[in-house]
Amino acid sequence: MVLIWTQFGVKHKNVKCKVRVIHGEEGLASEEVREEPEVSSPPSSPECVDYYSVLGVSSDSNEEEIRRAYKRLALRYHPDKNPDADAEDKFKQIAQAYDVLTDPEKRSIYDQQGLTKGGVAPAGNKSDPSHSSSKADAHSWHMFFNFDLDSDDDLFNPFLRNPLPHLSRNHGNKGGLKPSGVAEVHELLVSLEDILMGVTKRVKVTRLRQTDKHALRPEERMFDVEVKKGWKEGTRITFPKEGHQILGHAPNDLAFVIKEKKHTHFRRDGSHIVYTTTITLREALCGCTVNIPTLDGQMKPLPCNDVIKPGSMRRLIGEGLPRVKNPAQRGDLLVEFQVVFPDRIPPSSKEIIKHSLGQC
Repeated sequence: MVLIWTQFGVKHKNVKCKVRVIHGEEGLASEEVREEPEVSSPPSSPECVDYYSVLGVSSDSNEEEIRRAYKRLALRYHPDKNPDADAEDKFKQIAQAYDVLTDPEKRSIYDQQGLTKGGVAPAGNKSDPSHSSSKADAHSWHMFFNFDLDSDDDLFNPFLRNPLPHLSRNHGNKGGLKPSGVAEVHELLVSLEDILMGVTKRVKVTRLRQTDKHALRPEERMFDVEVKKGWKEGTRITFPKEGHQILGHAPNDLAFVIKEKKHTHFRRDGSHIVYTTTITLREALCGCTVNIPTLDGQMKPLPCNDVIKPGSMRRLIGEGLPRVKNPAQRGDLLVEFQVVFPDRIPPSSKEIIKHSLGQC
């Protein structure tokens, strides 16, 4: 008969096993003490990161408040702008907090269950599979599209908000390259003058690409983005497989979407453009000639002989934008009138006006 009992050390770091062996009917017994190898403690749960504290906002903040906080902190800790050793780690955590708190589904899970149950690992967690990828992944958060004409707001546009959407997943490299993800979209600002004449924008792009050694490295490339005459806001220009690349995956598509800049004098209405001018009450009643600027820098006289009512329109034919289907044809320049009324009229003038307008 063999009797075995154990004596556990503190925190299960070691186990002592005592064995008593009884031989036959004589009841002779002997004891043997064996010390088993150490058994490591179970790993502790990942520490919960308070994303609201990371961004310095309250838990009931709306998306706009979160965006402003993210923009301010990201500018402060962006690795290209902040030389501190921990700036990159802080920037990653700020970006991760922004990604979670601006996604309604992720934020709901985070609020209800917390980080450790919500499936989002804290920044800097060495057990995260994404940390085992190439060293170039560590720089993925600041591999941006660099637009010479734009400002620091480029750091916060919809494309740059998540430049590497697959980085948080554990991708293998089995069976060749997997299909690429959705296109990476960036707004391309153009003026009404650009749409009138057509323009080609040269855009410098920094993206991550896979090398022959199955590692990622940053790569710069210039793209010529053609904007044709008359194109509307929202028109999309796509460069297949020219975006970021993740190990084991084909490169993403790169797309630019036309976004019109606000003009100082004109606003767009399809292929027409609208210009607002101001005239006096006397000019509105007695007639006048108004000089109207055009989009190509000229001045066109517009005679007005009839009574002009506030908000009424006149048009200059063919002075608008090219039509998309037939760029040789142009829309019109619509002139909208605002009439300025005097604050007061002298009594003598009132009598003249009453007499003059008596028959109207």
